[in-house]
Amino acid sequence: MAMMGGLKVSSSFIKSYLIIVVLVIHQLFGFDFSDELEIAGNNRFQIQKALNSVPENHGDGMNWLIKHMPKHDLKIVSSDFLLDNCDLAYSASKKSTWGENIPDSIFLEYVLPYGNLNEKRDNWRRDFYNRFNGVMKKASSAYEAATILNNTIFDILGVKYSTERPKADQSPYESIEAGLASCTGLSILLIDACRSIGIPARFVGTRLWYNNSGNHSWVEIWDDGWHYTGAAEPSGNDLNKVWFSGLASRAVKGHPKYGIYAATWGTKQIHFPMDWLPGLKIYNAVDVTETYTENVNDNLIPIRIKVTNLDGQRQSTNVTVTGADNFLFEGLTNSESNDANDHLTLMLPIGKIFSIGVNNIKQTITVTKEELIDLKI
Repeated sequence: MAMMGGLKVSSSFIKSYLIIVVLVIHQLFGFDFSDELEIAGNNRFQIQKALNSVPENHGDGMNWLIKHMPKHDLKIVSSDFLLDNCDLAYSASKKSTWGENIPDSIFLEYVLPYGNLNEKRDNWRRDFYNRFNGVMKKASSAYEAATILNNTIFDILGVKYSTERPKADQSPYESIEAGLASCTGLSILLIDACRSIGIPARFVGTRLWYNNSGNHSWVEIWDDGWHYTGAAEPSGNDLNKVWFSGLASRAVKGHPKYGIYAATWGTKQIHFPMDWLPGLKIYNAVDVTETYTENVNDNLIPIRIKVTNLDGQRQSTNVTVTGADNFLFEGLTNSESNDANDHLTLMLPIGKIFSIGVNNIKQTITVTKEELIDLKI
């Protein structure tokens, strides 16, 4: 019991009273969180405490978070979690050399959020900032910082690509604990590392490549426009260079399976199609297919090549492809450490004959349709 105006009142009454007072204040200034507080249920006091306690200069961020966070988060996140998240996001952006160039809308949607899709909510922001803030001293731009992170953090964290990971939608700490992650978990790790030092980043993926060969997830970062990269698939100091560019170029805009989508907590009319939870329409998305599609030459057919041992494991092996008119190509196939759909790929003219050789094994093909050639050694 506590005293209020000379009367003894219960602590639950005081909590309810404070919630009503702050709700009235927010409504007077154009903010109405009654729907969010109702959804929060037993956790409403934590949400209201975050709204009531946030510093004035972080108020826009907290208001945006409460309005846009996934509904199930309203029931579980604490005020301390939200207040720390806001404080650290604003602080990292302010300390970075690129922070002042980030539009408020981009900061709110792609730096401030503490999660991406349905992964477990880890309190990663302070830890990741302490681990990776040194990158801000090495990089002059968000673009450069993102390439440094993609080249280094997976070795630092001890996480590598593997389809043997416990599950697809791993949170950062679940991936670190397992030491393994597929493209989804790796992308979440890189996005959160980027956000921890003030780089706008978002989760991108397709439920299915146009040829039904599989799905993939990757990362986009914002630096005066969006750029893309495969998580744990760096291309030196460059972005916008990925092994799946040929597959992505044939994506279908607006298609729930074959389109390419970027996850967002902003208000959108479409939902992110999650391969690991098909049919679940909770998380918002932006259709970014046009970023990746280009004019496709129908006279050239993608021929993918892999080399496997007797146990069916992919091997990194030199392959030679020869054909008419002195055509000669030499390349290296990928091993199990590469994405399951990442194969040595050639765009070859339809109707032509080619010979593919590895060691003393040769296979002759006539290019009539897209194929995956499996050479066993």
